Amino acid sequence: MDKLTLVSGHIPSPADYPPEGQRRFKLIVEYDGTAYCGWQRQLNGPSVQQELEEALSRLTHERVSVVGSSRTDAGVHAMGLCAHFDSATRIPAEKIAFALNTMLPADIRIRESSAAPEGFHARFASCGKVYTYTFFNARHANAMGRLYSAHVPVVMDAQRMHEEAQALLGTHDFAAFAASGSVVKSTVRTIYRVKVERSGDYVTLTVLGNGFLYNMVRIMAGTLLFVSQGKIGVDDIVGIIKSKNRDNAGPTVPPHGLYLDKVFY
Repeated sequence: MDKLTLVSGHIPSPADYPPEGQRRFKLIVEYDGTAYCGWQRQLNGPSVQQELEEALSRLTHERVSVVGSSRTDAGVHAMGLCAHFDSATRIPAEKIAFALNTMLPADIRIRESSAAPEGFHARFASCGKVYTYTFFNARHANAMGRLYSAHVPVVMDAQRMHEEAQALLGTHDFAAFAASGSVVKSTVRTIYRVKVERSGDYVTLTVLGNGFLYNMVRIMAGTLLFVSQGKIGVDDIVGIIKSKNRDNAGPTVPPHGLYLDKVFY
């Protein structure tokens, strides 16, 4: 992806700065979400945030809270989720990744650790994110990739999906692409780039935007799947957006095909 020069619109607050005597550290996290109830710490099962906080607390001998750039759902994966934490530890920032990777389960890895820039906040300073959704498009499901792609046995028209996906570009009210019951201040988001491409039996949707609603990419993927199958007509996506009605869009496809690829600041 090209380097972005976007503006997040975030107004600085005390949360953007570590407490006195502490430093802020930035982490780039990769994880296989199969075994987790999602990123965010929850009561109903293990989460990625919980694993990180427990490992960091053992490493620093402090009670550490980790703030993530995104709250991925159960079964969703990440190649480059960004997170930050504050600590008084004197461990060099670049060494934290090495130490954590000896303490974390094999399905969570810290790809990079560094000192965070002044005023950095993993969630609020973000100005763009890239998500991908992967379908395995073959008559029979695959064994090796079953946890990382959604199986579709009927032939998918990736070119048609790509062409129709361009209607998602720009700034729109994406209420029709938000999970029912979502509570947010605004459902307006901007999509900068979207593409659908085939590589062998894999069909991948890649979306770059300034932010995403709950289940937004999975609903986009389901809508484009219905376009490919003729269940949603050509040129209907514009009408779906204008309707602001979730019932008019396609299904929410399974979580295990979704990846958070990268977060921009």
